[in-house]
Amino acid sequence: MTDSFRRPDREGYASVWRRNMLAIEVGPVDVAHTRYAISPLGEAMHALRVAAGVKSAGPLRPWVERIAPGYKELRRQVPAVGALTALFRSGSYNADFIHPPPTGSGGDFTAELAVVRATSLNRARLELARNLEGLPRPSQYVQRILDAPDVVTQLADAIEAGWQALVEPDWPRLRAVLERDLVHRAGQLAMSGWAAALSNLDPRVSWRSEGQAGTIEVRTGSLTKWDRHRPAGKGLLLMPTVFGTLLSYVEPPWACALVYPARGVADLLGPPPHTQGGEALSRLVGPRRADVLRALAVPATTSQLVAQLGLSLGTVGSHLTVLRDAGLVTRTRTGRAVRYEHTPLGAALVNDSHVR
Repeated sequence: MTDSFRRPDREGYASVWRRNMLAIEVGPVDVAHTRYAISPLGEAMHALRVAAGVKSAGPLRPWVERIAPGYKELRRQVPAVGALTALFRSGSYNADFIHPPPTGSGGDFTAELAVVRATSLNRARLELARNLEGLPRPSQYVQRILDAPDVVTQLADAIEAGWQALVEPDWPRLRAVLERDLVHRAGQLAMSGWAAALSNLDPRVSWRSEGQAGTIEVRTGSLTKWDRHRPAGKGLLLMPTVFGTLLSYVEPPWACALVYPARGVADLLGPPPHTQGGEALSRLVGPRRADVLRALAVPATTSQLVAQLGLSLGTVGSHLTVLRDAGLVTRTRTGRAVRYEHTPLGAALVNDSHVR
């Protein structure tokens, strides 16, 4: 699904087609109606793609190596996982019922999975048939599952098993990273507008201002072929992801939406690289304090750092106090939340440790 977006197919359901350039034209009203959401089910689906080798692991390679034995056992115990991953495609149609976007602010895996389980068999058959167009004939065991009268239940069970094995054990830390990115960008949009909210979202996303309105441009290929869409005052749905990549939803039945890689993921799911600079930072401020300083690559609250780092509240609070007294972090109160972030000196120390 990399560099793709969804649009209605001839049966009336959403399909994935490759395009060269996508333009989403937004106005002032769209800012007020834009929402951010977290999709645990989406993370489970993206994690299965990475674990199955359908999507490049990139910085998640340590995580792939760590979960490889568990993923192998998952495939053995739940054969429908193999049927599910056999459906994954990039740049072409993927069955929509197995990966619906969240409603509201999301965050509830059980509620999202209930939407999958409620899919009618007729709709599932139509979407699976289209999903399989152009693919080699599936193996016999995959075809048996896809032809079964309980195929929706089997695929939903596979999604649930993937969630439990691959994502749920790390979910508190994953959710902390997603929430941090979500709150950060929502604040940027509210305070400074689209240009700030889209800054560093993804190299393929840019903003072109046109007075009080403007255009979100998403480059999905090397040619300049525009496909234009207007939320018409309904705003966008923006969803950070740990395991996924840039995706765009622009046609009914979905609202206009962008799924984008969250910041602060590289060192989250596996051991950070043991570089000379990293060891020097640990010697300078202490290993745990260095972890806290590195984690603030994205502004965070104390509780979010606790979830990400697996340290106690008192320990994190103590380290933040020392780092703040040393001029390496600063804090800002927004409503009831207090968020910490690097000072220029703290950022310079962390960045220098990464490049050595």
